[in-house]
Amino acid sequence: MDMTHEWYVALSKSFGLFWLLGLSVAITAYAFWPSLGGRFDKAANSILDDEDGPAQPTATKPEDEACR
Repeated sequence: MDMTHEWYVALSKSFGLFWLLGLSVAITAYAFWPSLGGRFDKAANSILDDEDGPAQPTATKPEDEACR
């Protein structure tokens, strides 16, 4: 078997194609796996758990007055 540049190009294109297809299938399976739904819901709502109400204004500093 003659190892030419074209052979290496075809090998790398085939490997890259199958690698990306396999990786996308694995990521999609991970994202839609039923037992991980609670973890994703908790992460999606965790930013909302810390808020009691609207943001309170902070005290102004003397160096900020020149910009206003």
